[in-house]
Amino acid sequence: MVKKTILSFCLLMGTFASAQVGGESTYQFLNLISSPRQAALGGKVFTNVDYDVTQPLFNPATINMEMDNQLAVNYTSYLGGISYGSAAYAYTYDRRVQTFHGGINYINYGSFDGYDEDGNSTGAFSGSEAALSLGYAFQLGYSDFYFGSNLKLITSKLEQYTSFGVAVDVGLIYIDDYLGLNAALVVRNFGTQITTYADVYEKLPFEVGFGISQKLDNVPIRWHVTLENLQQWPIARPNPSRTTSDLEGNETEESISFLGQVIRHTIIGAELFPDKGFNVRLGYNFRRGEDLRIIDQRNFSGLSAGLSIKMNKMRFSYTYASYTSAANANFFGLQIDLQ
Repeated sequence: MVKKTILSFCLLMGTFASAQVGGESTYQFLNLISSPRQAALGGKVFTNVDYDVTQPLFNPATINMEMDNQLAVNYTSYLGGISYGSAAYAYTYDRRVQTFHGGINYINYGSFDGYDEDGNSTGAFSGSEAALSLGYAFQLGYSDFYFGSNLKLITSKLEQYTSFGVAVDVGLIYIDDYLGLNAALVVRNFGTQITTYADVYEKLPFEVGFGISQKLDNVPIRWHVTLENLQQWPIARPNPSRTTSDLEGNETEESISFLGQVIRHTIIGAELFPDKGFNVRLGYNFRRGEDLRIIDQRNFSGLSAGLSIKMNKMRFSYTYASYTSAANANFFGLQIDLQ
């Protein structure tokens, strides 16, 4: 049964691996970082299997009984005055049926001044999007593999245009308790628009990701390596601002090597004291760092750092993520144990 499930999962991944990365699909908010912990570890982690009830928003296979009656709310002060956040809750029905998970992602683009083609004011308008997810995971027989899935209902309103869509996430995770090793394969945002903005169907931000992490024996650290957007190669394109010219006026565009392409799929992170009431987290997102890097200027794009403190039944989390020298993001989270 395990072999059949894994084979079906891989066939599903290969069949639908034709989607695009940012800017080439709708509902891009589905790929925004869902919690301070995710943000601190580089922006995307698929392998945390513990109390973190926000984790299944990125990998439903991580749903487990330790999340029972945990409620999390997260808020992000993002770039350009945009704000977004998420909320998640899990409930264990019993040890046989195990745990159900529910979550929501939302984004508010703020207020804009509208004008017609002649420059006449048409008044202010706003934009917002949200996605409701319902998830469940189960163990594959008596193996170390766990399989999970999220069903997502998506709504979007941009000025007078609205859209509704549906998507699913599926995840497979291997947990080796002896080595403290977790490895996960995830297919996210496979779905379609049901109603469109203007009678034109657009792709969803489909993604295939792989992650691996391990808790070290003699050092209180869990390290993470994530490979994102594996459905697309190459992921990087030459940056026009980095085009060079010689004395004769001949222009040469930026050259991105094979290693440069690999690096842009990679995210690394580490969490100090992962099982304690106080955590310190660090991460680096190579694609963000390379895409936002400014030549001859150090701005630490791609770096992120955060911490978490547990007090009684509440856990507070905060992360600071560096994007550019002019704009960065702050992530705030609160998880409450309702038991």
